[in-house]
Amino acid sequence: MTPNSPPAPGSSPALRCAGLTHHYPASDHDVPALHDVALSAARGRVTALVGPSGSGKSTLLRILACLDRPTHGTVEVNGVDATALSARRRRQLRRHQLGYVFQNPIDNLLGYLTVEEHLGLAARLRRTGPAGGELLDALGLAGRRAHYPRQLSGGEQQRVALAFAAAGDPAALLADEPTAQLDRASAHLVGEALHRLASLGHAVVVATHDPELTAVADDVHELVDGRIA
Repeated sequence: MTPNSPPAPGSSPALRCAGLTHHYPASDHDVPALHDVALSAARGRVTALVGPSGSGKSTLLRILACLDRPTHGTVEVNGVDATALSARRRRQLRRHQLGYVFQNPIDNLLGYLTVEEHLGLAARLRRTGPAGGELLDALGLAGRRAHYPRQLSGGEQQRVALAFAAAGDPAALLADEPTAQLDRASAHLVGEALHRLASLGHAVVVATHDPELTAVADDVHELVDGRIA
C-alpha cells in the first residue's frame, strides 16, 4: 500500500500503534514519557486521549501524527508502518494521510491566506482536486470564505484549522487540546465540528482536558504516567 492509497472496506484502522515507548534524553538520564502503549483509531469515530498534565497525551498524539519518532514500538497509518519509513517517505505519508491541529487557533493558519485559499493550499499539498465548499458548509463557515484569520473569532479560526486539516481526505485528524483556549460556546461548536468530520469518514483523535469533548467521544483512552489505564 502506498502512502496515499485509500483504505479498502473492512481494512485496518486508520491509525494503530503497538508497544509504543518513548524517552526524552536528559543530561544524566532519559526521561520516560510513554510505556508500551497500544491503541487504534477507526474512521468515523472520535477517539479522546485524556489524563492529567504530564501523562503523555501530547507526546502520544505527536507520535501518532508522525511528527516525532518513538523510542520503541510501531505506528501504522492506513496500514502503512510509518516507523519503518525513511524521513522523506514519512513526510509524504504525513502530508497525504494526516491532519494536525495545534492548541492555539492562530498557530494553525497563515495570516496572508483567506479561508478558501487555505483549503486550496491543502488540496494542492495532498494532490487532490479543488476543495469543495461542502467542508466549510459542514463546519458552519460558509459565510467566511473570503475572510483572513485576523477577521475570525478564536472558535472560527479553530474550525477553519480543522477544515484545513481535513481538506483532501486524509485518513486521520489529530488535535491537541483544540478547545483549551476557547469560551464554552466556541468550544461546543468545535466539538460539533470534530464529530461532523468523523461522520465524513475521518478518524479523529483528540488530546483533551475538556469534559464535554470526553463525554461525547466514541472511544476514550486514559493515560496515567505514560501508560493506558
